[in-house]
Amino acid sequence: MIGPLATIAGQTARLSLKSGGGALVGLVFFLAVITVVPFGLGPDLNLLSKIGPAILWIGALLATLLGLDRLFQDDRDDGSFDLIFLTGLPLELIVLAKAFGHWLATGLPLVVAAPVLGLLLDIAPLPLGAVTLTLLVGTPALTLIGTIGAALMVGLGRGGLLIAVTVLPFTIPVLVFGVSAAATTIIGPTPFLPPFLMLVALTLVGAVVAPIAGAAALRTSLE
Repeated sequence: MIGPLATIAGQTARLSLKSGGGALVGLVFFLAVITVVPFGLGPDLNLLSKIGPAILWIGALLATLLGLDRLFQDDRDDGSFDLIFLTGLPLELIVLAKAFGHWLATGLPLVVAAPVLGLLLDIAPLPLGAVTLTLLVGTPALTLIGTIGAALMVGLGRGGLLIAVTVLPFTIPVLVFGVSAAATTIIGPTPFLPPFLMLVALTLVGAVVAPIAGAAALRTSLE
């Protein structure tokens, strides 16, 4: 069972990178947000260093939502779902594998780029390490939440900004705990661990709920 799921995840990652440059567009958008914000706020490095984690998280959130519109729609349009169903795998596991593949192509590059872009915001090494760690465990939750929205949009045949608008309210808790955990290393005195563990919990809950909800939405749209 692991082999076919790994194949689905790998194929999803490759298609995310090739199909219209969706994954690369997200990375470029992330870079644009981080580089433009300092021009708007001015040369106050002290201010930038304090709000830097929030800027990184907001950029990662918006960049993650950009590439979700074709996650399932392309498979339905070209008949790939029929072939996937022939594998006999539970649809819930297929949804989870596709979400993981999408995160590998879109979320993981944001995590890798965050330490470099954080230097542009004059974030100190400790807070920069903290925000990178929170992005590593938090961006999968963003992808899983977006996966549910992408599955819901398959039946409507629409995506794009509609998915982002639909799922954005549900990503707020992830954003709040991610920023809170990273900010504790800058402003204190709140400990880092409680909000970080809440962020981990949101990702674990998403890994359970998103495949079930996404599979139910796909079954309804494909009937």
